Amino acid sequence: MITLRPYQKESVDAVYKALRETDDNPCVEIPTAGGKSCCIAQVAADAVKNWNGRVMILAHVRELLEQNADKIAKLCPGIPVGVYSAGLGRRDTEQPIVVGGIQSVYDKAELFGRRDLLIVDEAHLIPSNGEGRYRSFLEAMKRLNPLVRLVGYTATPFRLDGGAICKPENLLNRICYRAEIRPLIAQGYLSPLTSKAGHSSIRLDGLRVRAGEFVQEEVEAAVDNADAIDTACGDAVQLAAGRKTVIVFCSSVKHTLHVAKKLHELTGDETAVLTGETSSQERAAILRRFRGELHSDLFGQREKPVRWLCNVSVCTTGLDVPNIDCVVLLRPTQSAGLYVQMVGRGFRLSPETGKTDCLVLDYAGNIERHGPVDAVRVREPGQGPKREGPLAKECPECREMVHPAVMRCPKCGYEWPRPERSSIDDHASRLGILSCDYEDEEIRVGNVSYTYHMKRDAQPGALPTMRVTYSEDLLHQYSEWLCVQHTGWARTKFCQWWARRSGGGEPPDTVVEAVRLANEGGLLEPDTIPIRHIPGERYPKIVGYHFPPTSNPDCPDDELPF
Repeated sequence: MITLRPYQKESVDAVYKALRETDDNPCVEIPTAGGKSCCIAQVAADAVKNWNGRVMILAHVRELLEQNADKIAKLCPGIPVGVYSAGLGRRDTEQPIVVGGIQSVYDKAELFGRRDLLIVDEAHLIPSNGEGRYRSFLEAMKRLNPLVRLVGYTATPFRLDGGAICKPENLLNRICYRAEIRPLIAQGYLSPLTSKAGHSSIRLDGLRVRAGEFVQEEVEAAVDNADAIDTACGDAVQLAAGRKTVIVFCSSVKHTLHVAKKLHELTGDETAVLTGETSSQERAAILRRFRGELHSDLFGQREKPVRWLCNVSVCTTGLDVPNIDCVVLLRPTQSAGLYVQMVGRGFRLSPETGKTDCLVLDYAGNIERHGPVDAVRVREPGQGPKREGPLAKECPECREMVHPAVMRCPKCGYEWPRPERSSIDDHASRLGILSCDYEDEEIRVGNVSYTYHMKRDAQPGALPTMRVTYSEDLLHQYSEWLCVQHTGWARTKFCQWWARRSGGGEPPDTVVEAVRLANEGGLLEPDTIPIRHIPGERYPKIVGYHFPPTSNPDCPDDELPF
């Protein structure tokens, strides 16, 4: 029997709320290894048990079909579950819950009769070009039941070729629940990630983009040559020393074979290859050994575990190998979704194998290209180029990849020298493999100014705010906006802020009055402020105030008053 985690239960409740209160087709975002199949099983089982409904669960790959059917059987052993998949050799149609491969069922809706709920696993794989098979199946199901609803589940709610999967005109319309990566790591539900920069990366200068992705022929020329393979593999072997189970993402079948051969030459370890050409039987045997599930022959000779698994395009979804403790990226991609899916193979927990975290080794510039895996930057097609410049930097001592604002390495303690500041534009957010890699910086306040502020695109009736600007020098300024004339908690926060700085004086009711009193010298001003460079945000955030020693001792100097 499966017990849902708190966030999984929240996601199930969010689906029911969305289905009851809107006409949308909702989507749930849960990270890889966050247990989407358990949530899918719960929703499907509830639909049958509580509402006498009939459900179909759709997916692309056989592993997902097997996982979903298995989870439903464990969650509710009394509910009949069918599977319809040519690859699995099953043609079940009558059960209240049928798990089907979209390739096998898209033109056979009438076989399954009236269904009340369709659930799509790995919904980011719904294609953007007409959403062909899924749309055909949904429309056929609507002819059998006009009230049928669709729910999607994914770790990456954007298509692999760019753009959000949830839009009013799409099959899925909005995200009804999102489970964030960092909290799940902190709560012990996902494995922590760490990353190191290699001694050298594959040179990708001048690669062209076609249909949202690098031109395949140019990628192969860049990565599938002896120099690139020798250098990257040699470095990965050194950095992955002590790691037990390593998955390597390559760019083509030939590249995969060449990389696997070099890794075996360097280490003598068992190295396996998975491509689209690998037979189902061989694939199952390789993955079993990769998981550490080893068989013995008649004479007691035990199989060797696969340490290095090299693949191209077959292990980005549906792969359940918890003991992966190192991910090597030798495949450059313009797809943020593909990047997240590749890195996500290391999120699963495996304490029984001694796994404490997962090391990500990126030789293809993906971390710099897309940002941290928990805060990727996604563009809609046609939006133009991304911000130039890398989104991470390397520690020169231990080679940990961190946010460029970090001045002290969290792994080895190395301290970067403080650079001379010369540009007002030196404030871009640059990210490491996780967005928690940030640095708090102490700023000495040289001047404080107070001004009346109204947003440039404010709607009629919008309220002004008081802008408070702390200047370190002529080029570096940091601002906050106070809601003097607002109500509720926004006004309460302003009153607390004002009381701290005015010695308990009565807060004004208008921005004009607040600005006048402040500029007349009626407020205590901090001598330093801590600021935080937050990944994904262009400007740093003020996170506290430090006042002179003569200030009021009854209020903590180093905390925001709200």
